Amino acid sequence: MSNAALTAGGTLAGHLLERLAQATTDAPGITRVAYGAGERFAHGLVRDEAEKLGATARVDPAGNLYLTLKGRNPDLPAIVIGSHLDSVPHGGNFDGAAGVVAGLAVMAELVGRGIQLPRDLIVLATRAEEAVWFPLSYPGSQAALGLLQPAALDAKRSDSGRTLAEHMLEEGFDPDAVRRGVPSIDAGRIAAFIEVHIEQGPRLVASGAPVGIVTGIAGGFRYVEAKCFGAYGHSGAEPRFARHDSVLGFADLVAGLEAEWDALEREGHEATITFGRVESDPSQHGGSRVLGELRFTLDVRSAEAAVLERIAARLHAIFAEVSTKRGVSFEAGPRFTWEPATMSRALITRLDRAATELQIRSPHVPSGAGHDAATFAGADIATAMIFVRNENGSHNPHEAMEIADLDQAIRLLLRFVTDFDNPLGQP
Repeated sequence: MSNAALTAGGTLAGHLLERLAQATTDAPGITRVAYGAGERFAHGLVRDEAEKLGATARVDPAGNLYLTLKGRNPDLPAIVIGSHLDSVPHGGNFDGAAGVVAGLAVMAELVGRGIQLPRDLIVLATRAEEAVWFPLSYPGSQAALGLLQPAALDAKRSDSGRTLAEHMLEEGFDPDAVRRGVPSIDAGRIAAFIEVHIEQGPRLVASGAPVGIVTGIAGGFRYVEAKCFGAYGHSGAEPRFARHDSVLGFADLVAGLEAEWDALEREGHEATITFGRVESDPSQHGGSRVLGELRFTLDVRSAEAAVLERIAARLHAIFAEVSTKRGVSFEAGPRFTWEPATMSRALITRLDRAATELQIRSPHVPSGAGHDAATFAGADIATAMIFVRNENGSHNPHEAMEIADLDQAIRLLLRFVTDFDNPLGQP
C-alpha cells in the first residue's frame, strides 16, 4: 500500500512518529526516559495535535494525559484508546507510541468526516510503562485508576537513583495525590479500553497478516536468584558415583521443564519458559573442577492461570527428583508474580466483525509481553488489544512496523468506535 492510499489519520500518524523519532533519537535507536525529556516531548507533541483537532486535554497527578473528543452524550461512559510514550534505552520508535498516535488518527478521521460519536472518545497517553526505568508494573495506568501502591512512589529510577515521587514532582505533577490513591478516571466511566501495540513476536509476520486481535496478556512468575548447589570436586579424581554436579542437576532441570513445555503444546496450551541468565562463580569454577554451584534465572509466562500453576507444580517436582538423582539441591529464591489478563470476548467479537466488514485479515494472537491494557482488564474494565505486524521484535532499534499496517489498525479502530452504539453491532 502506498502512502497515497493511507487514510488521512494514517498519514497524520506517520508524520507524528517521524517527529518523535527525530526529536528523541539516541543512537542506536531512540530513548524516551520515563518522567524525562523524551517522554515530556512526546506528551507535548500529542497534546498539541489533539488540541488542533478540537479535543480537550487534561493531565492527572501522575502525569497521564487524557485527550477527550466530546460525544453527543457525555454522561455515557467513554471509549478509551491508550498506550504509553516512554521507551527503553536505545529502543525502537513504535513500541507504545504507535498506539497513542493510532488513537489520534481515529480522532482526526472522525473530525475530518464530521462524525460526532454518541459518547466521549478519550485518547490516553500513560506514563512509565517500561519497567526498565522503575521496577514496577504499569505505574502510570495503575495511578490513573487509583491503584498504585504508595510504596511504589519510593521506587528508584534506574539511571538517576532518584525516586518516582521525586521525578513526578520535578515534572510538575503531584505525587502526594497519587499516594492518596484517588482515581483520575473512574473505572465505571469507561465503556471500553483498547490498546494498539506493535506485536513483539513473529506471529503476524509469519502469517502474513497486517494486524491481529489479542486474546489475552500473559501472566507469569519469575525467579531471579535461583541456585543449584552440588559439591566442588577434582574433574579427574572425583568418580562418577561420588559426584554432586550442579551442571548436570541444572541440565536435568532444563530438560524436565522442556518436556513439560512439549506436553503443554501437544495439548494446545501456550506458554514460554526462559532461563535468561546462567552463571557460575569465576573465583570457583575452572576447566578441571566439577562445578559445585550454579546460579540462574527462570521466567515462565502464560495467559492461562491453570498452565502457570501446572508449570510451578512440575518445577518443584523436578527439583525433588533431580536432587535425589544427582545429589544436588535447589534454592529458588524470591518469586515475582503477575496475573494474566483476559481480553473481553464481547469486544473481540466486535473487532472480528469490523475486520470482516473491512476485509482486513486479523488472526487471534496471544501477548507474551505485558501492557497497560492488563491494568484495565484487571480492574474489570472491558478491554481489547490490536497488534500491528512488526519485524525484528521490540525494545531494539530495529523495530520495523509499516505505516500501511498501522493504517489497517486505524481503519479497524474507526469502524469499532463508530459502530459501538449501533444496535446492529451488538454482539
